[in-house]
Amino acid sequence: MIILGVDPGSRLLGYGVIEKTGNHVRVIEHGTIRLFHKEYRDIPVDETTPSRLREIYEKLGDVIRRHKPNALAVEKVFFAKNAVSALKLGQARGVVLLTGAIHDLEIYEYSVTEVKSMITGHGRADKEQVAKMLQMILGVQEFETPDASDALSLALAHALRLKPSGVGSISAGKKGNSLKDLAEASLAKTKAQKR
Repeated sequence: MIILGVDPGSRLLGYGVIEKTGNHVRVIEHGTIRLFHKEYRDIPVDETTPSRLREIYEKLGDVIRRHKPNALAVEKVFFAKNAVSALKLGQARGVVLLTGAIHDLEIYEYSVTEVKSMITGHGRADKEQVAKMLQMILGVQEFETPDASDALSLALAHALRLKPSGVGSISAGKKGNSLKDLAEASLAKTKAQKR
């Protein structure tokens, strides 16, 4: 099963594509869709919100056509302090969901706490702890942006919910099912190989 994780944003949109085969997970691609000029961070590609939303639709559609995922994992809605920021994020998120639906993807939503808990074993872990676990488990050296790391963590969280056959769900709380358990096993294997 191929899973696309997306961290929506109105300026930066992170994405991560993984493949889950049995109990094995591998990274296919991860990156960031930038909705502004890379050299001039303060100058958007286009000042208008509709143009940015179209850009999300087109570029995310390219990722979907390139990798043909079966599922889309997106962060659940949360309450933001700034109403304008929340509105822009909601618009970007809506385009992500629409793009997934147009491409007939199964869509799953996870809260930040759920993702952190599945990956690190602790729902209050910070972004750096989550990124470190992703690096340990998947061998990813670095992420282009924190948004790409967040998107990859969403995809991996969904992978943990799947049975080895790729259908159904399992409890992430059982021993051996969390990325923390996988990371510890991977670390032990690496140490044993060095001896």
